Amino acid sequence: MESAAARAAVPSAGAPAEDGRTRDRVSSLLLEHGPQTAAELAGRLGISPAAVRRHLDGLVAAGHVAELAKPRSGQGTLGVAVAERQRGRRDTEREAPGGQRGRGRPARRFALTDAGRESFPHAYDDLALTALRFVAEHGGPDAVRAVAEQQLSGLAQRCSTAVESALEEAAPGAGEVDRAQVLAVALTAEGYAATASAISSGGQLCQHHCPVAHVAAEFPQLCEAETAVISRLVGTHVQRLATIAHGDGICTTHIPAQLALRAGLRAGSQAGNKATPARPVPAGRATPSGAGASTRTTPSIDRERTPA
Repeated sequence: MESAAARAAVPSAGAPAEDGRTRDRVSSLLLEHGPQTAAELAGRLGISPAAVRRHLDGLVAAGHVAELAKPRSGQGTLGVAVAERQRGRRDTEREAPGGQRGRGRPARRFALTDAGRESFPHAYDDLALTALRFVAEHGGPDAVRAVAEQQLSGLAQRCSTAVESALEEAAPGAGEVDRAQVLAVALTAEGYAATASAISSGGQLCQHHCPVAHVAAEFPQLCEAETAVISRLVGTHVQRLATIAHGDGICTTHIPAQLALRAGLRAGSQAGNKATPARPVPAGRATPSGAGASTRTTPSIDRERTPA
């Protein structure tokens, strides 16, 4: 017959859910009461310090909690979160009966990280909507568009730098750099979970997450400004087929094939001329125009909605 100890060693089906609830309570206590030791948390939760340490280890591994640095000699305040513990080493915390600390190392104190605080509810979307409604009321659609372009200027610059770097680092004779793929990697680093793929009519850039979808649903200028950034960075006009803000599952942007340009590049290469692929326009700078041409800096963008 299976012993009670053996049965206790096997986690029950509800253990993961219970662990999640306990870790949520640990995070809430750190938010409400500030940095605490495992013993202090155990006293508030009514569980053992050893169990609390197990949950703290999980929260530390997830990046939601960090141990506070011990003050160096001469320091009067605790430092910020410490670096990761050396592999193979683990501090131990000795507890005497009744939660009193015995002799040994000073108690380790834990605090929420920025990522841990972000896991709690925020009202950023409501704040952004309130601000943009005020701008729209007092400045009109053009003022909202200006805010959207300004909000995306930093993203545009970082993505432009990524595309420029890829073009500069490309080995001679390695072929044309797939700017859509480079842009997808840059957008993923910004939280858009983007992918790029080739289709018969050109390319397709998909963004599986939109950080401003709730706000863009009311103010499409955000989507328009983002599409303009994509157009500048891939070096051609693009066509927005779907957006998360309008209820689609994915933001999908079609990048038409530049057949004439590619044919011209191939012809120039065969004639012995060095062909240089068009480079993306750095953020905040328009493509040079010919004499008498329009001075409009926004690229041509086709927009089309997918059928319901």
